[in-house]
Amino acid sequence: MIESLHISNYALIDSLDIDFGDGFNTITGETGAGKSIMLGALSLLMGGRADTKVIRDATKKSVIEAVFAVESPDAINAYCADGDMEQSSDGRFILRRELSPSGRSRAFVNDSPVNLTQLQGLAIRLVDIHSQHQSQLLATPGYQLGIIDALAGTESDLADYRRAYEAYRRARKALVETREAIEKDRAEADYVAFQYGELDRMRLVPGEQEDLEHERDLLSNMTDIKMALHEAVESLTDGVHNALSLLDRASGCCQELDGVVDEDPSLSERLDQAIIEVRDIAETLVAADNRLSADPAQLESVEDRLNSIYDLQRKHRVDSVEKLIEIRDSLALRLKSVNDSAGTLAALKDEMERQRDRSMKLAGKVSDRRQEAARLFAAELKETALPLGMKNLQCEIAVRPVQMTMNGIDDVEFLFAFNKNQPLMPVGGSASGGEISRLMLSIKSIIARKMQLPSIIFDEVDTGVSGDVANRMGQMMADIASRIQVITITHLPQVAAKGSQHYKVYKEDSADSTNTRIRRLTDQERIGELALMLSGSADEATARANAQTLLNRK
Repeated sequence: MIESLHISNYALIDSLDIDFGDGFNTITGETGAGKSIMLGALSLLMGGRADTKVIRDATKKSVIEAVFAVESPDAINAYCADGDMEQSSDGRFILRRELSPSGRSRAFVNDSPVNLTQLQGLAIRLVDIHSQHQSQLLATPGYQLGIIDALAGTESDLADYRRAYEAYRRARKALVETREAIEKDRAEADYVAFQYGELDRMRLVPGEQEDLEHERDLLSNMTDIKMALHEAVESLTDGVHNALSLLDRASGCCQELDGVVDEDPSLSERLDQAIIEVRDIAETLVAADNRLSADPAQLESVEDRLNSIYDLQRKHRVDSVEKLIEIRDSLALRLKSVNDSAGTLAALKDEMERQRDRSMKLAGKVSDRRQEAARLFAAELKETALPLGMKNLQCEIAVRPVQMTMNGIDDVEFLFAFNKNQPLMPVGGSASGGEISRLMLSIKSIIARKMQLPSIIFDEVDTGVSGDVANRMGQMMADIASRIQVITITHLPQVAAKGSQHYKVYKEDSADSTNTRIRRLTDQERIGELALMLSGSADEATARANAQTLLNRK
């Protein structure tokens, strides 16, 4: 149950604190007093969309906090554990939502931060809020399917199915995309094969472009290179004043000076080493000269190879042999894909069919539970609505097969007839406002009984009814409240009188502002409030007597 609710800096509420009791809690107040404001604030705890427009004072944050008490918290604690949320040791779960003027929204469970999905998942296990909007949703297929799923308890099976269905969709997408790619490659197979052959015949080697360009430079400048080699050899060994002869002469002179020059006694040895080094250099140059030859045919071959490489680079818009090799290998894979396409497509098709069969199996399991729940629900709804003056109600919950979607293989449609000899029709086309109100209350009564929620809130579920029907609807809510906490916002005195606790929402003006307030009424105050709802006057004697009569009936 909701033990307490705190709202601050929200719309017309500066600060509000209210303690709710167990059983049946009724809330009344004039139109515009702020009942819907309280419900809007509570909807934020359900993960609703936050809007900075509701912040009363733009310099402060808005805070909504509710304390929920659960007698048997094991299941909810298990949900918290699965979602890595703070668990409760005493059965109390504190949900808080903060909205800053900047638009930032923060959510907490037991003072630990959570995301909105986590907050919403926990909140729907603690309380069900029936708004007037939900009555309008009754005619929509999605809402109807949600009711059947809630009653059938398909949450776990539906989650398994949706995971399988998503895997099936991925497998189907992979098959379609691969088939399209293969068909495209097959259409271009001849051109791809031509491109690949062109590159493959080149037998490209990493780094060869640089080697060829170096060789081309050598061959192109061979005359100058050999002339430089000849001049170098001649300078070292062959000329009149070549380096070797000059070094030999210097070595002989140093030998004659042996014992005379004391600065370095090894001069002669150093000159001998220089002679050896020069002679070795000369031999190296001679060998290079013998190796190199001005071969026009070789130069032409190198240039042809380079030109072929350059042509391919321009064609494929790359600037290296290495990138050409990458393109060649990529083309080879495309050709292999075309050649192996039958096997590839067969494997992908098998996987898609496997995932589809798995999805259909899980969808069938969900569908079976929906079929059974729909059958039982139709009979139970007719029985539940009977005390609300719907003695001629006929109900059929049609569960029809459809193409597989994220919601399974079922389409659900609620069909009703409210009078004798009336054909079954969708609820939107056959029900009055009062009939829809009674239907929704009956549905919520069944849901509350089946799902064992700790709390349920009704926002003017009694719209469009009066008199004895209103009294019966109030009694039904009181009956629900014998099992779980019920909080009802109502304009009907017949309903308000059934409450174990009665709260009044009202506006209070100060010098510079209007504030929404709420307080629990005493027994005498309840008589006055009910009299006001009955006749427009809290002091009129007949109205007060009728109010007392209503209170005595509960």
